[in-house]
Amino acid sequence: MPVMEWNETLVLDHGLMDDTHREFIELLNRLAEAPDATMLAALDEFIRHTEEHFAQEQRWMEQMTYPPLTCHVREHDGVLETAHEVRRRVAAGETRFGQVLARAVAEWFSNHAASMDNVLALYMKEKGFEPDRDPVSETTAAR
Repeated sequence: MPVMEWNETLVLDHGLMDDTHREFIELLNRLAEAPDATMLAALDEFIRHTEEHFAQEQRWMEQMTYPPLTCHVREHDGVLETAHEVRRRVAAGETRFGQVLARAVAEWFSNHAASMDNVLALYMKEKGFEPDRDPVSETTAAR
């Protein structure tokens, strides 16, 4: 059973951001459903995508001189720090932490997307900022 499903409340009306978020949720669900034998690989794929996803948003915020950049990035950094700690635990054989991470990130992401990412998307629209297509979507689609 998925820990999170794409739904209309997550749509930010920004194609590239929405595409990246759909991929994020897909990988989050793969992580939540991964058996012990493939947990580390699923976690590595999730972390890789998440690092690219967060870096993509950070580049956009920097390019626009986005006022709440520091707050937004701090949230991203916290998630990545936790994910890397969970990776150490999973690599040591404590695979159950992969599912724990997936559930916690699903809960966090619902709030983050509705607040921080929604404001970012609105700011981008207000400023007429149209980023070039970043490799996050294409990289994941190629896998």
